[in-house]
Amino acid sequence: QVQLTESGGGSVQAGGSLRLSCETSTRVVNTYYMGWFRQTSGQEREGVAIIDTDGSTRYADSVKGRFTISKDKDNAKATLYLKMNNMKPEDTAMYCCAAEGRFEVERGSDKYFRHWGQGTQVTVST
Repeated sequence: QVQLTESGGGSVQAGGSLRLSCETSTRVVNTYYMGWFRQTSGQEREGVAIIDTDGSTRYADSVKGRFTISKDKDNAKATLYLKMNNMKPEDTAMYCCAAEGRFEVERGSDKYFRHWGQGTQVTVST
């Protein structure tokens, strides 16, 4: 059973910051690639950032230098984070965490991920 529960979304002005969290288990983060994806209405789901079990990361070009994916473990519980800085209106989307995919963020990489959270909405205003 893989459970993923996101939190931390909200509204922020352009240039501001948010940190998203995805609660799961240590077994999940030790076993699978973990990722953050985002989607706006009528658009395809877009890969944002991926983290490997060894901590290696990969980012979409649109967020490089602004977003940071990380994970933290505390006994059986673990949390996946996405720290978003210098946010832009185009970052507005529903953000979801995912597990058990591939170490890719390119278009279509979402189809490799089997487990998804319910998502958390992020809105960036000018």
